[in-house]
Amino acid sequence: MSNHLTNAAYGVLDYASYPVGMLLVAPIVLHKLGASEYGLWMIATALISAGGIVASGFCDANIQRVAHLRGSGQSDLIPYTVRSTLGINLVLGFTLAVAAWIAAPYAAPHIADSHLTSSHECLISLRLASVLILLRTLETVSVSTQRAFEQYRGTVQISTAVRLLTLASAALFAFLGKGTFSILAATGVWMALGTYMQFRQLRRLIGAVSLWPLFHPKEARVLLGLGFFVWLQALGGVVLGHLDRIVLGISLGALAVAPYSLCVQFAQPIVGLSASGLSFLFPYLSGRASTLTIAALKRTLFKAFAGNLLLVGCGAWLLLFLGPRLIRLWAGPVVAASAVRILAPIVLGSALMGLSVTGTYAMQALGQFRTVALITLGSRTAMLLLMLELLRHMGLQGLALSRLCYGLVALLVYLPLLRKLNIGKRERNNVLSLPIAYKIQEEAKL
Repeated sequence: MSNHLTNAAYGVLDYASYPVGMLLVAPIVLHKLGASEYGLWMIATALISAGGIVASGFCDANIQRVAHLRGSGQSDLIPYTVRSTLGINLVLGFTLAVAAWIAAPYAAPHIADSHLTSSHECLISLRLASVLILLRTLETVSVSTQRAFEQYRGTVQISTAVRLLTLASAALFAFLGKGTFSILAATGVWMALGTYMQFRQLRRLIGAVSLWPLFHPKEARVLLGLGFFVWLQALGGVVLGHLDRIVLGISLGALAVAPYSLCVQFAQPIVGLSASGLSFLFPYLSGRASTLTIAALKRTLFKAFAGNLLLVGCGAWLLLFLGPRLIRLWAGPVVAASAVRILAPIVLGSALMGLSVTGTYAMQALGQFRTVALITLGSRTAMLLLMLELLRHMGLQGLALSRLCYGLVALLVYLPLLRKLNIGKRERNNVLSLPIAYKIQEEAKL
């Protein structure tokens, strides 16, 4: 339990370090360099983040696979799993980096349209960001493998240090009057150092083995089979996650986006803290699910859900109680007047999405990546369709209600989980059988 609580604390630290640091650094960059340079920095950072998320979509499959191999005594296959994940991630990362590099000349003139930033600086900043996608892709392989070993301390310490050093460099260059390219160059240096440290930390867990990318026939096939749906889910999350603000801006204008985005930003930590605080559950269950009895698995999930409910309930209560005052303090009375009316449904929607974290981790640990992806993408698509209808009839309030409906649909992940647990309960040996374990047995027979 002590180890789980430690991992949970480090998971929360990993999630909170960057946004908290950004709250301190963003005003410095904005004041010293201006809104145009700050916007370019945010665009480049978003490009690195989105590209890294999409290119690293197979890392959840890597966590599940490595944890399962550890739990089933097949540790000799772990290096092949890690090297295959490296190969898959590099192919995806290189493809996205090349696409971003090619698209940069077309995007730069539109970004520099204000004439406060040159097209040349926009171009070189975007191209540097496209290169950094590859570094982020490499780093996530090491981070995911260490989490599969349930070792959070080292990887989070390195990640947090890199983020804080990156933000400190941004503040320093802003004080010196340097532009976005200098900030991104410093970011690249710290990311490269962090990636090296992450792989050095990984070697302590898997030994002095080769970590060159390799498409091992068996491991690559398993990873592709499991990870495709996670990758599809990550891609859908990046694409669909921002469409609500785009549609709102087109329908009601940029002024309406401000209160809505502010409420979403306030409510997002409910989901983020739940996911990061319970992130240890995924590798824990992945390594033990094939040996745990149904009764033991149910007890574990009940405790995790109770913690999930407590975390979400406290967060939602604090936001509903303090949110209106904080919004008025940060955004002023004009924006707050619109934001307060839509805060409650957005917060409750995020709370419901936060409650789905336990079920999502449990289903993924059981190898049910396809089911989770279909539910996630289906619920996002349904939210967008409902959003268009409610936005047309109810305006901003309808958009907020669509997020509440999305939260309700996200809880559908518990239906296949309960069904699987009930099926497992009827088995004679009362031990849950995993699809991935079945694959391994069949491959061994062949």
